[in-house]
Amino acid sequence: MTAAAFERCIREGGVVLFASDTVYGLACDPLSRVAVERLYALKGRAADKPAAVMFFSLPAALAALPELGARVRAALAALLPGGVTLLLPNPRGRFPLACTSDPGTLGLRVPDLPALADVGVPVLQSSANHAGGPDARRLADVPGPIRDGADLVLDGGTLPGTPSTVIDLRAYEHDGRWTVVRAGALAAAAVGTVLGPPSSGEQRP
Repeated sequence: MTAAAFERCIREGGVVLFASDTVYGLACDPLSRVAVERLYALKGRAADKPAAVMFFSLPAALAALPELGARVRAALAALLPGGVTLLLPNPRGRFPLACTSDPGTLGLRVPDLPALADVGVPVLQSSANHAGGPDARRLADVPGPIRDGADLVLDGGTLPGTPSTVIDLRAYEHDGRWTVVRAGALAAAAVGTVLGPPSSGEQRP
């Protein structure tokens, strides 16, 4: 029922406040300008700041991005689902409302979230806080105006509270190079165990 209500709200152009596998987040239809503008307004997020696109299963993500090379697809299979956001090359300019000022890069999330595994649509997703504010571990930690402004609120209890690790895979297909752009739920050492050492450059905290 939860997944059905979530998907229905997204399809109707609403904004959902929900518990991800890391922190509380906001979600909307990534192809609806009105919905995206509403989500950004709730957060006070700058209109040109990119957001991630979230799929609720790895097969759905891979099917939506057929242009990804074999090396990147293998990395996705090893890392997802889980608490990571992957920065991928976006040569076809998919999801422009999420990519905003950086159309050549797509941020991808596939959470480990069994309760929403049946959601059949992708969403634009961002943390449920005011821009620059602390991440919400509990529903009560989400600012009141954001809770009140969402069309559907799903309480998932207390979450780990550490945001996703952001990993840049834009050069990975070509030369195996990757970097951790933001430390988070998955330790950089664990990323290295999965992907192997970067072929050049250093990991950034």
